[in-house]
Amino acid sequence: MFKLIELLKRKPGMSVEDFQDYWRYKHGPLVAACARIRRHVQSSALLQGYRKGELLFDGISETWFDSVQQYEVYRNAPESSVILTDQANFLDRSRTVSMPVDVHIIKDGVISKDAVKNIEFVNRRPGMALEPFRAYWRNVHGPIASRICVIQRYEQNHLMPGVYESQPAPPYDGLAITWFASTADMKKGTTTPEYAVTRADEAHFLPDGHLPIIITREHLVVG
Repeated sequence: MFKLIELLKRKPGMSVEDFQDYWRYKHGPLVAACARIRRHVQSSALLQGYRKGELLFDGISETWFDSVQQYEVYRNAPESSVILTDQANFLDRSRTVSMPVDVHIIKDGVISKDAVKNIEFVNRRPGMALEPFRAYWRNVHGPIASRICVIQRYEQNHLMPGVYESQPAPPYDGLAITWFASTADMKKGTTTPEYAVTRADEAHFLPDGHLPIIITREHLVVG
């Protein structure tokens, strides 16, 4: 399977509520009508996340195809043109970031109903080469973070290496996606010894400080 992630920002002047409503109930059906799409998930930022101001992104879309070849067929299909044209009704296309990714499932747990989904925008530590970063994130840090008991599921989405050939400095090297039963469980997780160990390990491969995040709830459109 081939997976494409898009990081989305609403068009200027549009409220968050109107953006979420249009994306789910008007744009979503256009995507659902495309037979070549095997799975499509919308993840919208929680409204309480805006209490302190604007978020980096308002949501992400995740779309799966049978293969890269099927994705290329989709891009040239009439329904793809319809979907792209409709995006102008609710998105600031200049802010959209497209990320073809390799998915690594670190913790394959059951996601509860109404779970929240934490999306972390990941970049490697300055001066660190790409392959050592990817290996450390997946093979060393991943198992450490997976021990935080309140995490229901943990995926690493690594930007495909081929992107670096056309974009020498992509905005992000990947996304860390974790699911929790609730925001209360997320907060509870930060008080555990396992979280402290996870945070301490970040200095080996991530920039100093906290990476940017959005907290979302997902909606399955296709699949």
